[in-house]
Amino acid sequence: MRRSVSRLCPMFLYLAVCWGQRSNTNDGRESCAHCDLQLCCNCSFSGFTRVPKVTDDVLVLDLSFNNISEVTDDDLRGHASLRVLDLQGNRLSSIHPSAFDSLWSLEELDLSDNRLTVLDPRWFSELGALQQLNLLNNPYSRLGSSPLFEGLVRLRILEFGGPVQEELKTGDLKGVTQLDRLTVRANNLIRYERGTLAEIWPLGGVTLNLHRPFLTDPALVSAVLNDVLSPETHLTLEDVHLTSKIPAQVFRDTHINRIRYMSFRNVTISDESVVDFLTAINGSPLTSLSIDGLTVTGEGRWTRANWTDLRSMDEFLVRNLVLQDVFTFFLIGNLYFLVQNQRKLSFINSQLFLLSCYSTRLMKEVQYLDMSDNLLTDLTLGYMLCDGEETLPELRVLNISGNNLKSLPTISRLAARLTKLTHLDISRSGYSSMPPSCAWPATLRHLNISSAKLTTTTPCLSTSLEVLDLSNNDLRSFTVTLPLLRELHLSGNKFLKFPDGRLFPNLQTLAIWSNTLNLFGRSDLQSYRRLDKLQAGQNKFICSCDFVGFLQSLLKGGGDATLTDKEDSYRCDSPLYLQGESVSTVHLSILECHQLLFVSVSCGVALLLGSLLCVLLWRLHVFWYLKMIWAWLKAKRSSQQRQRRRNDEESEALISFDAFVSYNDRDASWVENFLVPELEEPSSDSLQPLTLCLHKRDFLPGRWIEDNIMSAIERSRRTVFVLSENFVRSAWCRYELDFSHFHLFDAGGDAAILILLEPMTKDDVPKRFCKLRKLMSSTTYLEWPGEEAQREEFWRSLRNALRGE
Repeated sequence: MRRSVSRLCPMFLYLAVCWGQRSNTNDGRESCAHCDLQLCCNCSFSGFTRVPKVTDDVLVLDLSFNNISEVTDDDLRGHASLRVLDLQGNRLSSIHPSAFDSLWSLEELDLSDNRLTVLDPRWFSELGALQQLNLLNNPYSRLGSSPLFEGLVRLRILEFGGPVQEELKTGDLKGVTQLDRLTVRANNLIRYERGTLAEIWPLGGVTLNLHRPFLTDPALVSAVLNDVLSPETHLTLEDVHLTSKIPAQVFRDTHINRIRYMSFRNVTISDESVVDFLTAINGSPLTSLSIDGLTVTGEGRWTRANWTDLRSMDEFLVRNLVLQDVFTFFLIGNLYFLVQNQRKLSFINSQLFLLSCYSTRLMKEVQYLDMSDNLLTDLTLGYMLCDGEETLPELRVLNISGNNLKSLPTISRLAARLTKLTHLDISRSGYSSMPPSCAWPATLRHLNISSAKLTTTTPCLSTSLEVLDLSNNDLRSFTVTLPLLRELHLSGNKFLKFPDGRLFPNLQTLAIWSNTLNLFGRSDLQSYRRLDKLQAGQNKFICSCDFVGFLQSLLKGGGDATLTDKEDSYRCDSPLYLQGESVSTVHLSILECHQLLFVSVSCGVALLLGSLLCVLLWRLHVFWYLKMIWAWLKAKRSSQQRQRRRNDEESEALISFDAFVSYNDRDASWVENFLVPELEEPSSDSLQPLTLCLHKRDFLPGRWIEDNIMSAIERSRRTVFVLSENFVRSAWCRYELDFSHFHLFDAGGDAAILILLEPMTKDDVPKRFCKLRKLMSSTTYLEWPGEEAQREEFWRSLRNALRGE
């Protein structure tokens, strides 16, 4: 029982940890575990109904777009280090007065898009470090009965207002001394006390959304504007409909001619309102006017305001222009007086397909012209630039990207007459080819031809370029020499390798990410003498050992160039088992990285071990044993074949000799002079003579020696070994001894007889004669007597042994 409990405890602990990533704590709150190493917790869109539990050291807590309805006094307690708290888009209707008291370090607080009907100044009483506060789009009608922001002395960005905000009175913004940006959305504002917003000074920028008051109460709007208008404040008006006389009256009743920077967002305007507005800003120090989201209901009959003085206006921008009758608008009216003095003009996504040569000739001061995302063609662009005649004499920057342009030679010809042009953006167009040569202005330094359909590059590119962007084309190579180039952007193409760095001796920045690069190394970058920044991620890298080692060195800052894109953008595409892995975390084995060295070392070690093994086997005479076994096996096979033949021939006797005599040739004199005569010749005791098998006499010529030895042993009842120093030095004697030993186990019985010609013990026999040493220790042997009188007994004992007596 105790053992089973000990096994279950770790399991319950593991389940508790896993459930803890989003589980209920003791107080019923869920936990959020989506925190990174920088102590930023992203708990948005998670369905929380209460403020979740997070680490006390969190710096940024994003709880936006959940279902949180209240914040209690304990929910955020202990988060003294919190810098940013985002509660946007929840269902907050109740916040405890001391909910934020422990957030002494809080700098940004977002409570927008909730259900707060009453704002409590006690929420912010301890937030002395707060710099940014967003209270937009909540259903409160006023900011409170007492000053709401009195303790926020460091506040620099304030946003408030909502669909039911009705009142702004003096003292509401008490304590707010200066702001970088103020946003007020009060479409239903009906009461405003003069001087309420004037308490904020200085005020860097103010955004006002007063849609309904503009239509119904111009006096209220004038009071608001007069409180914020100053030369240092950038004024932005949102959702304004200037299509009647009432809104236009606002500009006549305010000090609009005091401001320098003004913007409109989502504005609808009539011809009469344009004239009134231009009259109101006549002679003003207005230097910048931008309109984003402009709908023009009239026909452009603005000539009544051509007397106005707009010489101070330096910048004019119109984005997302909608002309309800575009053809009538451009055919009627003389609007050139609007663009005579500006140095920076922008008409972005304004459905413009034509701008006359006359109007561009009037733009003598224009240095920056942005006509991107319009309907210009090669023909209408030529008309706008007076077909190559001198025009726009001060133009430095021209952006005509996102138009229906297709002829690069036409663009270069027209641009060549812009003698001060330094930046040209012709991206997102339909260029599919590049001519062999082009004429560009000598001053051109920046050229953008990205997101086109180019497949090759030619010397059409100007050699004066310092920055070139050819991203998102279909390029596979780059062979043009650009000696002054400092930045080259080739991302989104089909490059298989780096361009030759010798083409760009001054290149400092190269972006070649999202191509078809497989790998690159130090040799690819050595030709770039001054390369400092490199972006080469999002390619299909083959993670070889050299590439992984080189790239990891670059990621750690070990190279001449610095990788400026994220480490995570460098991922392996192959080999398959590394696919998707970040190169920075890949670790390859020695076998994969140093195959030649590994094979060489392995072969060397194997050769050394093999040599040591061979020496050991030689010292142990293993080779001799193997050779002998092989010879015996061959002889045995031959013997079996002969045995089968003998079974077929019944007349042939199986045993032909009484003994096979194994001896060394140097002992042949003793065998021939003593042994053979004594045993084979008739004796005086009338005993039948014995038949001996001698290799000199009885071996068949032409047969293998091993076959003769094996055959002689098998056809003999006994084997006589004549032992001497000569015998133990003979290899063939050793064969005969071992063959006899094998035959002993194969046929059974005691077949070996040892005769010592000279005194010797088993210790005198070399160790390689292990069989002989074994026989001498286990078998009785005969010694040849040196005295004549003892030899008779020797021969008698030998005859008896041979006959088995």
